[in-house]
Amino acid sequence: MKYRIDEQKEIPAYLQLYYQLRDDIVHKVYEYGAKMPSKRLLASECGVSVITSEHAYSILCDEGYIEARERSGYFVIYREKDFWSVGETVTGIDEHYTKHHIAKDGEFPFSVLAKTMRKVLVEYGEDILVKSPNRGCIELQKAISSYLARSSGIHVKPKQIIIGAGAEYLYNIIIQLLGRENIFAIEEPCYEKIKKVYQSCGVTYEKLKLGKDGIITKDLEKTIASVLHVTPFHSYPSNVSASASKKNEYIKWAEKKNGIIIEDNFDSELTISKKAEETLFSMAESGRVIYLNTFSKTIAPSIRVGYLVLPENLLEIYEEKLEFYSCTVPIFEQYVITELLNRGDFERQISRVRRNRRKNIMDI
Repeated sequence: MKYRIDEQKEIPAYLQLYYQLRDDIVHKVYEYGAKMPSKRLLASECGVSVITSEHAYSILCDEGYIEARERSGYFVIYREKDFWSVGETVTGIDEHYTKHHIAKDGEFPFSVLAKTMRKVLVEYGEDILVKSPNRGCIELQKAISSYLARSSGIHVKPKQIIIGAGAEYLYNIIIQLLGRENIFAIEEPCYEKIKKVYQSCGVTYEKLKLGKDGIITKDLEKTIASVLHVTPFHSYPSNVSASASKKNEYIKWAEKKNGIIIEDNFDSELTISKKAEETLFSMAESGRVIYLNTFSKTIAPSIRVGYLVLPENLLEIYEEKLEFYSCTVPIFEQYVITELLNRGDFERQISRVRRNRRKNIMDI
């Protein structure tokens, strides 16, 4: 085994190990069906604790690279293509998830939010009355950029981040950026507002059926769309998450079609894992993914603040076509979220929610 843990790095040992194992699985050092080294052997060879190797394996399980088999060990389930029959499409909706998790899991401690708002009022003073820069204030852009690098492996410049008031507004920005003449593809079923926004903007779209691990391969291969709008983690209302193989399939589709993927990641931070789900944006090297997320789920529904992360190759087009749009989020709210991110309150909340979700699953 060749895995090395660099104690000088800020990245935790379990994540260093996870990244190395993941790369070997993707590059077929461990092929589909292969048995992985035992937790104890891996820990011994790497000079780490068994808990560290177990944590790395648990993330690989969460993301669909491997699976644990009772009394047998861990086995690779990742492959470049997973074919699913039409009979395996998603027809039911997880009502328990829909009713009990969407509204409740992300409740932010009101005392922390109120304290932060008071701090902004006192320390920022009359700056909260200033008009926001069109893409959003640089303080929030920098805070989001740092947060994404820490949490999701997304390394971007602050100028690649566009702040807007919620997902619907950002969908409209994307449509104008890419052009209404493009054909879009959406998941079936999907969040109803996505359809309504596309319809109201006069966009032609195709519906691609969801299987157990994402869009069915056959539907993806035959679509004539050039833009693919997906929610890789907990697609609403089906609760389907795309496996690592399926994410790789989406990226290869975009490269082959010269297309663009819209990665709608509204729920990805609230995974039961200790690490955020791997994003298409961080996996793709071709600049073909637009990343979208909001703070409405993780802080409060009344906080209508979202953001786009554009690949650098689309920045010039944005500047030419859409730079004139004013930011739709009040500067006060932008400063509040900046403080929550910079002081660590936001990440502590995310960690708390993940712990609660893991506990709830164990109690079932």
